[in-house]
Amino acid sequence: MSRVYVVGVGMTPFGKFLDRSVRDLAVAAATVALEDGRCASSGVDSVFFANSAQGVMEGQHSIRGEIALLPLALGNTPVVNVENACASASTAFNMAVTHIRAGMSDVSLAVGAEKMYSQDRALSFSIFDGSWDVHSVDQSVENLLHMGNGVPTPAEYANTGPHSVFMDVYQAFAKFHMRNFGTTARQIAVVAAKNHHHSVHNPLSQHRRDYSVDEILAAPMIVWPLTLPMCSPISDGAAAALLCSEAGLRRLGISDACEVRASVLMGGGRRAVDDYRHDVSHMAAKRAYELAGVGPEDIHVAEVHDATAFGEIQQTESLMLCEFGAGGPLAESGATSLGGRVPVNPSGGLESKGHPIGATGLGQIYELVTQLRGQAGPRQVQGAKVAIAENGGGLIGAESGAVAITILAR
Repeated sequence: MSRVYVVGVGMTPFGKFLDRSVRDLAVAAATVALEDGRCASSGVDSVFFANSAQGVMEGQHSIRGEIALLPLALGNTPVVNVENACASASTAFNMAVTHIRAGMSDVSLAVGAEKMYSQDRALSFSIFDGSWDVHSVDQSVENLLHMGNGVPTPAEYANTGPHSVFMDVYQAFAKFHMRNFGTTARQIAVVAAKNHHHSVHNPLSQHRRDYSVDEILAAPMIVWPLTLPMCSPISDGAAAALLCSEAGLRRLGISDACEVRASVLMGGGRRAVDDYRHDVSHMAAKRAYELAGVGPEDIHVAEVHDATAFGEIQQTESLMLCEFGAGGPLAESGATSLGGRVPVNPSGGLESKGHPIGATGLGQIYELVTQLRGQAGPRQVQGAKVAIAENGGGLIGAESGAVAITILAR
């Protein structure tokens, strides 16, 4: 396959920005990525725009990217709109890679932008209602409850306040793991404390407060065993990446860039609940390692989809950074912290950096490119040369409906 490179990245802060529009955020991130890649908007051959919530929040459907990016003066450059739940941005990235490898573009721009905050809190939570099969909600709920059989919720946490349905999804995943592997609430808290500590050094992170493990365990409960600091917040924000072929490198006059060694997109939802060894994230990771010509032992830094801290435990196993069932002890050992064997989520992860769902995957790319360039400052992973990102979205059965795995190298 022809080689593809990331030559520019851009990202806004993630957070609560009631005074900023999808357009404002998208243009800000895209402009930084273009400047970083020394490319004028007129030099872009194709654009892939990711957004998952604007239709629900504002009623803007169909041509979201064309509208959002209008100030960039892209002329007649084609804009493809991408919606793939929380994996939307990494799907846009995958499509840009594919477009270049197909010879249809030499320079392609992937942008993800999201506005999730609203004065109407119920409207913000409703964003997630369509991210599973709306025709079989009762069956989905039954499946989730079955996953948690044998691990009852303590009576004092039986009633919880408003939250995203996906917190219930992660509760089911966590209970399954606790029953089968002995994972503990404290191990989940260790992950959250590690990520919040990392985010202190990330100026673009939504939350930058350091927590102890005990503080996280004592925080308000969302759904047991997941407390507030273990869960990703509602977020606004945008991120972008400029990709190019070798001909594009020559056009832009760039001699040093991060290579996309693998970009794999897979659909899930067909495995049995207990068949975690065929989880779509694991299958996509195996394919990505094969394409990249590396193995999990070669990874220096990872960004994974931790909509809750338990999600990181799950994904470190799927990426084969440890054995299945060993994600909790891996975190407790310090291996996934800065200075450890394979730092995971040096950005702070979704529960701390933020999770504007249509931008999240490209936010991961921004972090990994920054790491590979050696530009991450106090959160820099020393000697990082090979990096992996995992971004999942939606729920079908017992797994994500869509998963993207990206391996970058420099």
